[in-house]
Amino acid sequence: MMSTDGILHAALTSAQHEVTASQTGGVTGLLLSGLISGAVLAAVIGALANTALARRKSLEEERARVRTVFAEAFEAVAAYKEFPYAIRRRRADQPAEERIRLSEDLRKVQARLTYYCAWTLAESPAVGHAYGALVRDLRAVAGGACREAWQAEPITADRDMNIGPDLVDLSALTSLEEAYTSAVETHLSAFLRRRSLWRRTS
Repeated sequence: MMSTDGILHAALTSAQHEVTASQTGGVTGLLLSGLISGAVLAAVIGALANTALARRKSLEEERARVRTVFAEAFEAVAAYKEFPYAIRRRRADQPAEERIRLSEDLRKVQARLTYYCAWTLAESPAVGHAYGALVRDLRAVAGGACREAWQAEPITADRDMNIGPDLVDLSALTSLEEAYTSAVETHLSAFLRRRSLWRRTS
């Protein structure tokens, strides 16, 4: 795709040729020059508009990608919060298998949390710090609930499947979750403006 400078250069070159034609062709040359100048101007305006629209679309697509990764990072937090419940509901008749299964699943989620801590910090220091604080307390609060769940006997009765806050209380994470989502909203709301300015100066 021709750059904006290239388009303007082509337009100026064409205009110079038109002036020469008008000088050598009299009235007919002037008329033709006027028509051609209008066509060139319309082409330049159209090209600039198309370039701006393409750039805008690219920025919006990038914003959508970033928003998706932020959502995936929050989903990893939600997945970790499920483990205190899953551990208490583990199968009592297969203790060794359940211990391996749940430990492996937890390891995978831990790896995702570590990845998203690095990714969010690279994308936005404000979002990264908010997410890092959330993950730190998540591992302390939900991790502590996991340890208590392992020490408890597995649930064997249907009536005990509904686990209340007296056994698993993760409410301490609510304010940190809200801080993270607020930081994400702030980052995304200014995303197009910041990236557009960055591309203009780069």
